[in-house]
Amino acid sequence: MRMKRLSTSILLLAGMILSTSCLVQADDEDLAGLFSVRGVTGTIIITSLDGGISYVYNETRSREQFLPASTFKMLNTLIALQEGAIRDEQEILKWDGTDKGRPEWNRDQSMASAFPASCVWFYQELARRVGDRKYQQYLRRLKYGNRKTGPDVTTFWLEGDLRISAVEQIAFMKKLVKEELPFSKGHMQVLKKLMTVEETSRYSLKAKTGWTGRNGIGWYVGYVETKGNTRLFAMNLDTVKPGDEKYRQEITREALKLKGIL
Repeated sequence: MRMKRLSTSILLLAGMILSTSCLVQADDEDLAGLFSVRGVTGTIIITSLDGGISYVYNETRSREQFLPASTFKMLNTLIALQEGAIRDEQEILKWDGTDKGRPEWNRDQSMASAFPASCVWFYQELARRVGDRKYQQYLRRLKYGNRKTGPDVTTFWLEGDLRISAVEQIAFMKKLVKEELPFSKGHMQVLKKLMTVEETSRYSLKAKTGWTGRNGIGWYVGYVETKGNTRLFAMNLDTVKPGDEKYRQEITREALKLKGIL
């Protein structure tokens, strides 16, 4: 009996050591420096696809939920395609001729142009076609963030009730990479193509930005594929000063380089 208890204790200790080694650092000092040198508050998670190696800065904030802003375009794209709100990523929606706030938005758009440009009016039209009831069904099924929309189907991801954390963004990204989401594989492959930011001989970077504006939240969420490996990332920060929004990609790229991924 004593030998059995000893063996059990050894196994438990080994498991604790193994689980501790998987989380490289719960509040990574290298990552912390990327935020502090810029005077911004935020969080970042970088993790392997199997979760075996993870780097986290500001773990408490990584579980705090915020408006997803344009990072919701990832799920919105899948829902719109699956529900037939648009035929494919090349179908054109006509610009109505009114100023939409950015020069790149003031023209006819397809998903192929609207997704990288974060064209709000294009995805608002898709939202009208999908409808609130369908969105609520998908949010519940996917356990996406707090699963709430709000009073306006065209703005719930920008200023409505929807909230999601960096940890939950990673969970969604993991299912997308593995193609385990409840959408056709073809639609998931279209989204991955739209998310492609950079491709080199060493890696492919796929990501989406999000920003609720000044005195709001900025996001950068995505993954990096290298030969035989995939690293997921999700970061958000408070955008208080003019220009803070540029730190979304800047901090993320530096973090990925620090960890030898880019």
